[in-house]
Amino acid sequence: MGVPYRFGYYDAICGTVQMAACPLLGDNQVGYEPTCYARNIEVRNALIFQMATLIIDIIALFMTIIMIVHVRSKYTAVGRKEMVMVFYIYFLMIILDFITISGIIPISSVVYPYFVAGYLGLTSAMCWCLMLNGIVGFQWTEDGTAASLWTFRLTSLLIFGIMYFISIGTFKDVGSLTKAHPIGLFIMYFIFNPFCLLVYVVLQVIVVVNTLDEYWPLGNISFALVFFVIGQVIQIFLSDKICEGIKHYVDGVFFGTICTLLSVMMVYKYWDSITKEDLEFSVDGKGNTWEVKELLNDDDEFAPYAGQAANTVGYQGVSFAQTNSQYGFQQPMQQQPMQQQPMQHQGYSQAYAPY
Repeated sequence: MGVPYRFGYYDAICGTVQMAACPLLGDNQVGYEPTCYARNIEVRNALIFQMATLIIDIIALFMTIIMIVHVRSKYTAVGRKEMVMVFYIYFLMIILDFITISGIIPISSVVYPYFVAGYLGLTSAMCWCLMLNGIVGFQWTEDGTAASLWTFRLTSLLIFGIMYFISIGTFKDVGSLTKAHPIGLFIMYFIFNPFCLLVYVVLQVIVVVNTLDEYWPLGNISFALVFFVIGQVIQIFLSDKICEGIKHYVDGVFFGTICTLLSVMMVYKYWDSITKEDLEFSVDGKGNTWEVKELLNDDDEFAPYAGQAANTVGYQGVSFAQTNSQYGFQQPMQQQPMQQQPMQHQGYSQAYAPY
């Protein structure tokens, strides 16, 4: 019989899945350890943890770069600058996740708690920033302006700071924050973060139903929600069972990381599907399409050749396109002989007779 799940405690969760914060929590010096975790590999006398998950993190970094480039390329899309902040935060979060779960920074290192606190702060900041992106569709302020961007930056930085302070205070037993009962960390990570994501989903459903003519984007946001929920369920409740069933090759962290990546990708797909480029500022690589403005008489034997008149040069270099004829042809005018004008010399108007 395992440890029961309790509100405000990490003992049951950390006994199921290997999380970066688990070694820093608990009422002992070693923290919480999972009952089953993925195998380690040795590289040049150094142990690397969660190798399969690290591969997914590397893939996630490349996919995030691609999404950032695509978002930035949609110059006239609504909320472009606000949405790209989410992917910037996600990119930094992947890097810190890579560092903390791989063992690159040992758990015994004095800087390890600060990296874990930074990772936890980025998770809350990302969820908050995504929720604010859900409000952009209601035009509470003009997107891309200084007011909108600085609201995103300052409030996201504030949420990051709050989560970072709570994490460090919990790891170091500062004041009422204790690692034996990390209630503040639990509320921020398991209550505040999902709340922000839920608000974002609800706001997007309202935007699609009230403003769009089609409901296909709801499929993308639904998939994002499903992938996120599946990933959390696998990590928190099924990680140890998966680990034992696959003989320690991977655990729930591996599948949770995959589901998180898929969820972020579906959020990008949803945003891409509801934003359209302004064709006035887009560049079209196709050639111009010309239309015939006047109907031609099908019975006229010269009708098939009428379209060539504009590009045809006729008698004495006269272009058919410059004439008023039906097919662009007109008989050239007779040139009048030039009359010899009297010569003038130094202001005199006297005409000199030929010799």
